[in-house]
Amino acid sequence: MSNQIIWWGGERPDLAAMTAGGADSMNGWLNIEFTDCGDDWIKARMPVNERTRQPFGRLHGGASVAFAETVGSVAAGWCVDRSKFVGVGMEINANHIRPAYDGYVYATARAESLGRTTQVWTIRIEDEAGKLVCISRFTVAVISLERK
Repeated sequence: MSNQIIWWGGERPDLAAMTAGGADSMNGWLNIEFTDCGDDWIKARMPVNERTRQPFGRLHGGASVAFAETVGSVAAGWCVDRSKFVGVGMEINANHIRPAYDGYVYATARAESLGRTTQVWTIRIEDEAGKLVCISRFTVAVISLERK
């Protein structure tokens, strides 16, 4: 997308509110924390620990997908009038590139398309060294709050 501000109302989202909004859901269980954002991107982190690893000690692919969908969904929700609309996931795919074993992974979501009823996001998950762990494409339906 262009270098314009994509956030509803033209102001960057409140990162603490983004984190707190999911405290009682999977976001909180996975300890996802929103850490930074720019005019057209958002970044969060998730620990690689006993909640997110598979039995062989690697970051679980499902945890990566849940992380990508969380970051994309939250970002999508801040691009619409939240008093009228909500973004819900329609489709997600992920390519798992390399393992992560500990520390944190960081997801950066960027909008590819922000339509009236559909949004498409790319989410890159990297390890603490900045190496690509997973890349995901996420499609969001924008629906009225009455339908949620």
